[in-house]
Amino acid sequence: MSDEQTTQENDVTGATVWLTGLPSAGKTTIAHELAAVLRAEGRRVELLDGDEIREFLSAGLGFSREDRHLNVQRIGFVAELLASNGVLVLVPVIAPYADSRDAVRKRHQQEGTAYVEVHVATPVEVCSERDVKGLYAKQAAGEISGLTGVDDPYEEPVSPDLRIESQNQTVRESADTVHALLAERGLL
Repeated sequence: MSDEQTTQENDVTGATVWLTGLPSAGKTTIAHELAAVLRAEGRRVELLDGDEIREFLSAGLGFSREDRHLNVQRIGFVAELLASNGVLVLVPVIAPYADSRDAVRKRHQQEGTAYVEVHVATPVEVCSERDVKGLYAKQAAGEISGLTGVDDPYEEPVSPDLRIESQNQTVRESADTVHALLAERGLL
């Protein structure tokens, strides 16, 4: 490999795109759609799904505020590590607390790694109708408690880089909106 090829590969811009929102807001669906578009363009993309991370990286953590914070910090560390090495990292994770998200953003800033926060601002009424994993039904039946946005807090981002109301557009339109922001910021 020539030095020129190595330099070109090292010039690939990575970034973390954190999609936060309530359960069933559409975070993961939008992330998968965006990942497909980015891969078709030849980009290196990783998707850090919150459920998979809980199973493999954060197994044993519960849903207390402290455990949720630690889970978000672990995900943020892995995302920054990948992004700093030229990967576009899509992170569809609830991350309900503002201080946890702020700590992840600060870590990226300290490392000089691009970070984009996308709030998938789907109203709880729409999320409970979608109820992709049956969590809202279980909570309503008293089978679970601590559901983010219902009986556990969700602190909406005050000034995210992008706010998407997924109930008002298609999945592709939502993904295209994120893609446009990445292009505008020179991250593609």
